[in-house]
Formats: sequence, structure tokens, C-alpha cells
Amino acid sequence: MTDPDLETVDSSRGPTASQAAGLTLAAARRMIAAVEAEARQMKVAMSVAVVDSGDQLVSFARMDGADLVGIRLAQDKAYTALVNRMPTGDLPPIVQPGTEFYGYDSVAGGRMIVFAGGMPLERNGVLVGAVGVSGGDSAQDQRAVEAAVRTFG
Repeated sequence: MTDPDLETVDSSRGPTASQAAGLTLAAARRMIAAVEAEARQMKVAMSVAVVDSGDQLVSFARMDGADLVGIRLAQDKAYTALVNRMPTGDLPPIVQPGTEFYGYDSVAGGRMIVFAGGMPLERNGVLVGAVGVSGGDSAQDQRAVEAAVRTFG
């Protein structure tokens, strides 16, 4: 059965594992649209990054007026959620001074983001990618990233 979202421009190339699991460009664009809709409701300009299971960018958008730092933060939140297979918002309690993982934000060349806005994407229990959002406060970023994950299903 072929995924109707999978655009096969070059029939000699098969899909990646993430694409075969449903993380297509079309799916990423729907997630971005969900984040943008949520951001507009909150009146916050945001950046959003969708990556596949190898941390390769599937799609990215930066809303007009979004801070430039959000570009890197959105990508790094997606990376952090992917490699830890957990929402970035779950990290703060375990990375505080005096805890076992204090200093975790310096891992991977400083790419680990230890506040809300990144979530893994799974399909049938298989990690297929992640999404990261930046532009608001932690609660706003979390609300927007949850909209993306709901859209992915």
C-alpha cells in the first residue's frame, strides 16, 4: 500500500524509513501549519523544525517577525527530543544543579535544549523523527509543538 502523501518525483529512489512510516514532506507541512495556526492564536511569531529519524531536516519555517535565535533553537529542540526519545519539557527536573544530569545542556556541542518545545514523533511505537518549536515562552512553545504532534497522529 502506497502512502498518498509520498511524492515520488524520482521513481528510481525509494522512500526513507521515516518517509515510509508517514513522515513525508506533506506531513511535515501539515505540522508546520498546525504550529503556525496555534502561534497566530497566541499572537507569537515562531520557528518550527521537523526532522527525520536521522536528524535530517524534513521541513522548516520561520514566521515573519520570529526571532533569529529561534531558527537554531527549533532545530536543536527537535534534535534533543529525537536523541532522548522524550519531550524536551521533561528534562528540566533532571538537569538542575545537584541532580545526576546537571550540565546535560553542554552535551553534543551544546545542542541539548533542556526546556519545552521539542517532541519526538513515533508511528506504531517506532521513532520516525521529531519536531521543535521556538518563539514563545516554554508554555507557548509546548502548546504549539503539541499541536504539531496531534496533527501527525
